[in-house]
Amino acid sequence: MSDAPQAAAAPRPVRWNWCHLAGLLLGNAVLAMGPWSVRLADTGPVSAGFWRLALAVPLLGLLARANRQKLSGFAAPVWLAMAGAGMFFALDLAAWHLGIGATRLANATLFGNTSSVILMAWGLIAMRRLPHRGEALAFVAAVAGAAILMGRSLEIDAASFHGDLLCVAAGLFYTFYLLLLQNARTELGNWSLLFWASVSGAPVLLAVAMALGEPVWPHNWWPLIALMLGSQVMGQGLLIYSLRHFPPLIIGLSLLTQPALAVLAGWYAFGEALTLSDGLGMALVAGALVLARAGGRG
Repeated sequence: MSDAPQAAAAPRPVRWNWCHLAGLLLGNAVLAMGPWSVRLADTGPVSAGFWRLALAVPLLGLLARANRQKLSGFAAPVWLAMAGAGMFFALDLAAWHLGIGATRLANATLFGNTSSVILMAWGLIAMRRLPHRGEALAFVAAVAGAAILMGRSLEIDAASFHGDLLCVAAGLFYTFYLLLLQNARTELGNWSLLFWASVSGAPVLLAVAMALGEPVWPHNWWPLIALMLGSQVMGQGLLIYSLRHFPPLIIGLSLLTQPALAVLAGWYAFGEALTLSDGLGMALVAGALVLARAGGRG
């Protein structure tokens, strides 16, 4: 989700207050409105991702400097990791934004955040062990929920099923993004990380948008400015501020506000209706995300 919280693997939680909780919930609420901005943009969906990154670069650079996070002087492996991570971040946004236009907002939000479950699976493969009970439940819930949601999408339109697959692919690309930066994050602050991910990812998105023949230059800038401020700066910034104060289970539970708000946005702005089967599928996938976050307790 592409907008899965990047600070989830931050230091151990400390005491929180209502400001931290408000930041956590507001950050998720702002991120949930990102797909709405993508649909309202008069550029192509991948072009909207390009502007999300390109417009954010100056602000992210200023925030990095204000927080005394270095923007240069890294070792060669760190530069290579950031370049590769920027490419996967761009592919994540490209797949997710294309999926947003082809499926329901709730599905796009849920499937875009599947990196939690994918990272858990990757970790088990790397450690060569079988999953524990909670991990196994997360996998079963994720597969069952995804099957229900994708089956419902296929009933509505083959394009919706295609959109679901694109959003799942976005979650996979985001997983590679996080894995590449696993070591580099010891040298980069969160703002400098976002800055270089944006700098290296923007050209990739522009190239993909032009290859797809999308319109790039907007006539209406407001949806793109809202996307940049909401998803790339404000949403991530609030999560960075608040997530280090909470255990993984609370982080996972907070993710449930994103699809819930996406449902409301889809219903209000685009007339998207959900059935009982959709609700069950969403609950299973959301439960899998919570279990995956809780499994990250360490």
